[in-house]
Amino acid sequence: MAWIVVIVIACCLVPAAAAAEPLTEGQAVAFARLALAGIAKEYPSKPADVLNGDADVRPPREIHPAFYGCYDWHSAVHGHWMLVRLLRRCPGLPIERDIRAALAGNLTAANLATEAAFFQRPGAKSYERPYGWAWLLKLAEELHDWDDPQGREWSANLRPLVDVIVGGYLDYFPKQTYPTRSGVHSSTAFGLAFALDYARAVRHAELEALVIERSRAYYGRDERLPAAWEPDGVDFFSPSLMEAFLMRRVLPAEQFRAWFARALPKVAAGAPRSIMEPAIVTDRSDPQLVHLDGLNISRAWCMRSIAGAFPAGDPLHRALVAAADTHAAAALPHVTSGDYAGEHWLASFATYLLTGTW
Repeated sequence: MAWIVVIVIACCLVPAAAAAEPLTEGQAVAFARLALAGIAKEYPSKPADVLNGDADVRPPREIHPAFYGCYDWHSAVHGHWMLVRLLRRCPGLPIERDIRAALAGNLTAANLATEAAFFQRPGAKSYERPYGWAWLLKLAEELHDWDDPQGREWSANLRPLVDVIVGGYLDYFPKQTYPTRSGVHSSTAFGLAFALDYARAVRHAELEALVIERSRAYYGRDERLPAAWEPDGVDFFSPSLMEAFLMRRVLPAEQFRAWFARALPKVAAGAPRSIMEPAIVTDRSDPQLVHLDGLNISRAWCMRSIAGAFPAGDPLHRALVAAADTHAAAALPHVTSGDYAGEHWLASFATYLLTGTW
């Protein structure tokens, strides 16, 4: 599908610090259609389950009745998050009825009880840790304070799975001595950032305290991050920028600015170029190479978030906003590329970028 620029009244506004065009209704509808197709598409499927015996070899729909689509579990989860986000931020979409019907069919109490029970299986303790966990909590956060009858029902249905995931954070991260500094699913910084958002939204003091303590322990003394080595060939996160995205949440503003000056001291001068210029995507039909479109989008949201910690006239603010805009322009036209390798997940990244509050 070719990218079409739709000029309509924005359905949700991005704060001025983001310096970005807002999400349009045309984009919202296009993104929602991708998610609606994906969350109901059982195959192709990429399972990451540990098989304990023949009985565990079953179709995705039976194992994950809520989140069986979108190629893999985590993409299905953030596809559901995106649909809820669009309902909330862009009320009155022409496909709202279709979105609600799809969510109601998947987010049932029975389906989500089965999802929660899956994590009690032998070998499932680390399933989707922390990337899928983080998106599950982002979905729960989105539903938490939504004043909508269906939203309240879906939030209640999700509770058993949320409790399992929160329990996983509380059990695992005190034992993880070192962070995983990757640009893919294993990223500790991303997993903690979204968990902190959830903890603060629902006032989960124990989870919030854990995330803050672990973040400070993992990253608080970092200096001169090796951002010049980025990106790896299949990154969809920048390890250095995602770390800063987290630490902006963790540290008071003045402390964060001092931390950032130590961690990435040359950003105001446009360096290193390896993170300030968009990554090049050579094949959007390759499920690994298309990760780089996601990298460009997630870099943009990290940069906009970080920029918000600095005054508008600060050279760091200007450099980050300009780089964020360049990254967004490089990636957003390819969200609807026509190939499932990117279309099953990139719209969620784009929606987070275009509807974020930094």
